[in-house]
Parts: sequence; structure tokens; C-alpha cells
Amino acid sequence: MLDNYTIADNFSLLSKLMDIHGENSFKAKSFATAAFTVEKLPAQLQDTPAEEISRIKGIGDSTGKGIQEMLQTGQFILLETYIQKTPPGILEMLQIKGLGPKKIATIWKELEVESLGELLYACNENRLMLLKGFGQKTQDSVKQSIEFYFSNRDRFLYAEVETLATNLEKELQQLFAPAELSLTGHLRRNEVIIDEIELVAAATATEIQQKLATLPFLTFVEETPTSLLWQHEKKVKIKIYPATADDFGKTLFATTADSNFLGYFSENDVLTTLPAGISETGIFQHAGLDYIDPCLRNNSKVIDLARNQQLPDLIKPSDIKGIIHAHSTWSDGLHTLEEMALAAKEQGFEYLVISDHSRSAFYANGLSIERIQAQHAQIEELNKQLAPFRIFKSVESDILNDGSLDYPDEVLATFDMVIASVHSNLKMSEEKAMARLLKAIENPYTTILGHMTGRLLLSRNGYPVNHQQIIDACAANNVVIELNAHPRRLDIDWQWIPYATEKNVLISVDPDSHSTAGYKDIYYGTLAARKGGLTAAQNLSSFGAAELEIYLKNKRK
Repeated sequence: MLDNYTIADNFSLLSKLMDIHGENSFKAKSFATAAFTVEKLPAQLQDTPAEEISRIKGIGDSTGKGIQEMLQTGQFILLETYIQKTPPGILEMLQIKGLGPKKIATIWKELEVESLGELLYACNENRLMLLKGFGQKTQDSVKQSIEFYFSNRDRFLYAEVETLATNLEKELQQLFAPAELSLTGHLRRNEVIIDEIELVAAATATEIQQKLATLPFLTFVEETPTSLLWQHEKKVKIKIYPATADDFGKTLFATTADSNFLGYFSENDVLTTLPAGISETGIFQHAGLDYIDPCLRNNSKVIDLARNQQLPDLIKPSDIKGIIHAHSTWSDGLHTLEEMALAAKEQGFEYLVISDHSRSAFYANGLSIERIQAQHAQIEELNKQLAPFRIFKSVESDILNDGSLDYPDEVLATFDMVIASVHSNLKMSEEKAMARLLKAIENPYTTILGHMTGRLLLSRNGYPVNHQQIIDACAANNVVIELNAHPRRLDIDWQWIPYATEKNVLISVDPDSHSTAGYKDIYYGTLAARKGGLTAAQNLSSFGAAELEIYLKNKRK
């Protein structure tokens, strides 16, 4: 039988869902009142005669019938109906402090946001501030609440745990000195999603347990034949592989790479013939290979390149010469165009490609044709003041439902470059998504295809696309593919970079920053690009200002 608290919770949830769906507010309020009444009752409803229940003040006919249904069947069909027609992510939003049903309804209907990850991303893009009844304070509060809520998950973005992991590595290196200790596994390979922080220590399982018992922020979980597991107070799992001083290099090597990469070394008996005390670098020399960066140890394809001294000179954050794809207060950015430009200049970048949203992005204060002209006048004025630093005129044009861009050709022709992105109606079949994207790629004004799949890591799957077909179309139409550097996007996925570069399609590592602080995301984009074997020469944002200008002139021809 259901107790009063469960019945009250059901009424409370129903009231909130009715508000979210815009139902009759009087009806929704009657269920909220019933929830309050039931929770305060001195006696359990399951012990109360049926005829007395409907006489209780605050419980009417419909709520009385609902109570009877729950007590007799254990179900509440009306509530279940509302739950079924509400996306799971919207239900989850009710857990977030500062978000009531009315605000959730606004977010859902006006921003088309259906999950907490999407909502956090919307906060990062200052979308909430543009909604009626929301402001900077509300947005900051919602963002903090979601981040706190997410801190209790099992899986993390690389960017969420990198600092914790590197600080822990330093602390443990001091604790275990002079014995060797190093990060390994997914984190060392710079994977985009991290399930646990892995380390190798040149110490026995007993020694590791004794030393880590002195750290109050770690709780021991279990020991297996090959590793020990702890839980960090920040909810991240910490796994440590014991090794002897003689086999530290071999253990580090074996735990860093994935099984596909290791398969080559096992099949060729490399690992069984290693001398004691060999370093990780020594293992590659022993196998007749150039040293392969940990980030590339995801499959065996890279081994042929290492054997033939053909490994790529991987892109580095310092290779990024300019900020491509940034938003200002002209649309949904936090800082003015001048502030964005000055910050880029102060950080040593040669140029800023300002790409505010197009007019269909009403939720992001998209630019009308008149406002484009005004922004271009400001850019020309700032370029005189800031030379040799350069602001390029760009726009992030919505790809509309039929695949066309958001302005007529004569307006698109006024930009130095156009980034074409999908932002609305994301629930598409592959056929619909492909038709939409291919038409946008074929538009002669499209310079860059923005965040190709629309994915938000750990929050929203991208729309289904045929990556190979899109890359082929970009090759045929001389369109650059963005690697959106926001840690929650990292889209195009790094696994498709080798095919893109094989087809001579340029990638552009772009921060998609909505504030000056967003420029730092270039670092995460570069890490993902390295996993795909990208070099600076294959990346548009590594072009200097003069080189970019020539490229854009040739593209326009």
C-alpha cells in the first residue's frame, strides 16, 4: 500500500507537469493543494475509510478519486499519462533548484531544450537571459545547480576531470617518490568521455593501500588481481595499477593503449621479449617504431605510419593563429564586439572571425539585415583602431528546414565567411538531416559547416548523418568542417578527421565562444584534433590573418 508521502509526491508531480504542459491552472493548483494536505495528515490514508477521505478539507472529488485509485491499484493513470508525454530530460529539470514548472515550460517551448546538458549549454550561450522572466542572476543560479547535479554522475567530460587528475598525479608522485607514478588509460589518451581516472604506480598493492589510506578525500572500494579502486570525494573513480620498478614502463604502455592498438604488439610477441626495466620509449624502439603519442594509441592503423617514419606533426594549441566562430552582444554573447576583439588581441591572436547568429535564431537575438549593416560599420571602425589585428565579418547562419541559408545571396555576399549550422528542429531522420546539410554545403556562400551533428556529449545524441557522404560533399564544394572546441560538443568527432584529411578537406578548430573566457576551449578542441592526427597545415584557424584573407578571396572566386 502507498503511504501519504508517496500519494502527496504523486499529486505534487502531477500539478507541476500540468503547469509545464500549460493545462488549466485552477486544476493544477487543486492537485498541489491536495499534495500539501495529504502530507500534513495525522493519519495514514490507507487506514482511513473511503467515505471519510473525500470529506477532508483540501481534497475534492477528482483528488479523492485519484487517492482511491492509488490505494486500490498502486497506480495513478492520469500522472502516468503526463509522464509519458513529457521528455525524460524535462522531468529531470524539476530536480534543479530555481527552476519551477513555468520556467521549465518557457525553456522547453521557446528554446526547444529537452535535457539538462542542453540547458547547461544554453546557459553557456547566455540563452536564458533572453527569455522573459529570466536574467543574469537566474541563469547563473541555474548553471550552478546543474553543475552540482552533474557532479553526482558516473561519467564525465574530459574537461571536467582533467585538472583534478593532473593535481592528483602531482600529489601522488610526491607521496610515492622516488618510485615512479603516472596517469594512464583514457585520460592519458585524451578521450572525450572519462569513466575513471587511471594511474600506474611502481609499488605493491599493499604499499599503495597504506599510502592512500592517509588521504581523507579517497574512500577505498575494491581490489582486483590487476588494480585497486577508490572513490574520490568529487564522485570520480580512481583506479591504480600496481607495477614493479622493472615493469613500470611495460605496465604504463599496456594500460595507456586500447585493445586494438595492443593487438599488434601481442600478435608479434613484442611484449613477451622485453628486457627488464625498459622504458615506454624503449618499447617502441624495440618494436622498430617511432614513438607514438598516447593520444594516437586508439587503433593499429597508426603503427604503419610509425614504422615508415610518417607520423604526423600533431597540431598544438599554440598553432591556432586566430579565433574563428565567436559571438558578441550583437547576438547572444556576454561581451561586446570590442571586448571580444581586444581579448583576442591581448592573448596573441592575429584575428577574430565574429560570427553572431542569423535572423532566424530569434532565441539568440539573431541579426536582422539592418543590424548586419550596423555591425559591419563597427567592424570597419575597429579594424582601423586595432590594426594590424583584424576582425573578419562573419555570421553563423542557421541552416533552415529546407537546407537554405538564412539570408538572400546579396546579404550573404557582404560577409568574409559564412558558418552554416543547424540549430532548430534537431529531431530528424537521417534522410531529412542529410538533405538539409547537403543543400547547405552546396550553397556557394558556405565557408564552414558548423558543429556537424549537433551533438552535446553525455546529453544529446547528434542527428543521424552519413559522415562519409558529408565529407565527400565538403571536398566537392570546398567547404571547411568545423571541429567545435566546446568540451560538450567536440563535433566533428575526431574519428572522422583522418577521412576528411585524406579527402583534402580542411578542419577548423573553433571555440564557438560566447564570452572572452570561451577562447580557452581551443585547448580542448586541439586535444581532440590531435587524436584525429590533425596537423596545423590541415587546420583553417592555424592560418595567419594574411593567409586567411587570401584563402577567402580564392574561395569567393
